[in-house]
Amino acid sequence: MIAKTPTHILSDDKNWLKLMRTGAWAALVIVILIPVQIVVFILYPPPDSVAGFFGLFNQNELLGLLSLDLLYILNNTILMLLYFGLFAALRRTHFAGVLIALVFGLIGICTYYSSTIAFEMQILSKQYNLAETLELKQQFLAAGQALLVVYKGSAFNVYYILNAVALLMISRIMLLNSTFSKATAIWGFISGFFILIPSTAGKLGLVFSLVSLIPWIVFSLLVGKQLFYLSNSSLKSTETNL
Repeated sequence: MIAKTPTHILSDDKNWLKLMRTGAWAALVIVILIPVQIVVFILYPPPDSVAGFFGLFNQNELLGLLSLDLLYILNNTILMLLYFGLFAALRRTHFAGVLIALVFGLIGICTYYSSTIAFEMQILSKQYNLAETLELKQQFLAAGQALLVVYKGSAFNVYYILNAVALLMISRIMLLNSTFSKATAIWGFISGFFILIPSTAGKLGLVFSLVSLIPWIVFSLLVGKQLFYLSNSSLKSTETNL
């Protein structure tokens, strides 16, 4: 007689598999969002001054929010789901390493949120438009300028570097784990290398950030494909045992 695995253990495995599937969907959504963000940036390049942002918000609030990374905020929220999916897939063989990578990634994303200023600028733009004196308008312009400093300041750079480290760690673990292909790990390494230089670091940072998108897209597609495969095949096996 063959002993069956306890139901509560199989159910626990099933939850991990669902987390992998969630990560797979997250990877695909991230890939879809990237060209959308690029198109928005090309068609509607962000203003280069506080007054320009205030004017844009006055004309079209949605475009104002998009010009201050509304889609990027959504992208990073979904990125957390991808990290959890990767943790679920790699936890059995490299628990400590992938847990540290997960923590770095999550801390980085949380730090990023503190650098976002889209809705703050939206509020300031409304106050600016309602201001009746030049002195008040100057105060709101100064407040907006302070927000722009925060927008690409320390919090953003910390987010950038921590996520680069997280990606490099995950890619290293993939090389030591047969769950993902070596090609997936290599694409992750390439993307992580370019992300080590924040996009705020002048022309070099801008170029590196754009170049990093190509390996990141390939990495995300490969990860999404493998996570779907793992979750679907293993889930069927678990349901059979149940």
